[in-house]
Amino acid sequence: MSKDNMKIIISGGGTGGHVYPALAIADYIKNHYPGTEIHFIGAKGRMEMEKVPQYGYKIDGLWISGFQRKNLFKNLLLPFKIISSFLKVNSIISEFKPDAVVGVGGYASGPLLYVAARRKIPSLIQEQNSYPGVTNKVLASRANKICVAYPDMEKYFSKEKIVYTGNPVRDFSNVNSIPPVEAFSYFGLEPGKPTLLIIGGSLGARTINNSILKNIDSIIGEDIQLIWQTGKFYYEEIKNQLEGKLNKNIWIQPFIERMDYAYSTADVVVSRAGAISISELSLAGKATVLVPSPNVAEDHQTKNAMVLIEKEAALLVKDIEAGGNLIPVSMKLLRDKSLQEKLARNIKTLAKPEATHDIVNELITLIKSNQRGI
Repeated sequence: MSKDNMKIIISGGGTGGHVYPALAIADYIKNHYPGTEIHFIGAKGRMEMEKVPQYGYKIDGLWISGFQRKNLFKNLLLPFKIISSFLKVNSIISEFKPDAVVGVGGYASGPLLYVAARRKIPSLIQEQNSYPGVTNKVLASRANKICVAYPDMEKYFSKEKIVYTGNPVRDFSNVNSIPPVEAFSYFGLEPGKPTLLIIGGSLGARTINNSILKNIDSIIGEDIQLIWQTGKFYYEEIKNQLEGKLNKNIWIQPFIERMDYAYSTADVVVSRAGAISISELSLAGKATVLVPSPNVAEDHQTKNAMVLIEKEAALLVKDIEAGGNLIPVSMKLLRDKSLQEKLARNIKTLAKPEATHDIVNELITLIKSNQRGI
């Protein structure tokens, strides 16, 4: 196998938690094996259809969705969607002739991994969470390798297939070496003053936002600095509610472009417990208060968070209790340097900075083994 003629299909998406790991894998392959052709398969109407082309990759969309529990009428089309997706994947594979396929979770990766296995094409699954998604659990028996981000995943997958790599994310391991003046000036804030970072995800988190709004007067009274990513759906509404209250200590925007600066300035971070967020926070080594979203499959964010809680690597505030508890817990942590250092030290031990490198190495090994007929 020459590094100049590999062909790889990557599939999955629906949320940033699937899309961005897929893009991280693709970018690593492109940078280290520049002759490789990479093709994506996603689900029509989902975020990958917009994000993947922005990163310069080709993508085909499948007419596919999951089982709808809230609206059973919508499931009448499901058999036709599945048949359509399998036929399209079969056609894409026949034309593209991949050396291997990668599934990162989400509806679209199901047909790809199934067809690849039937055609004896090496396949690798990347599971971001401590509790696997339905697609990955169903297809695990057909995959050659399963790269996981949490230990003790043998209860879900075959031990022989598991490789503990961590999640492929942006590397924030050096944020504490960024000159404070540079990072703080980006937000127009003052170096050295206690700083709280709020990140509910790129789309935002209503519970976290409402908790901040409810307690904004006490935050202002504490004379701390606040960096607040509201998410695009909530920004205008929140900005209107804060009219007359915003001051030089509060930076508020729908999205933070320079997350390295944000992590560098933060003494304490408030975040959802998505797998990718946790992986980034581990690399950055930040004292964190986690507010797991209850609106996810199998409550997997709570399961993600509990891995950290058991290792004394973060604090937990339940979503239902956030309105009354989130700000008091965060403020108390901001005043407790000793606890900050302990949480930061412990979460750093969970970091896997070589995750993307290790995942791609597993993929290359699969391709070489298949070409040798092993």
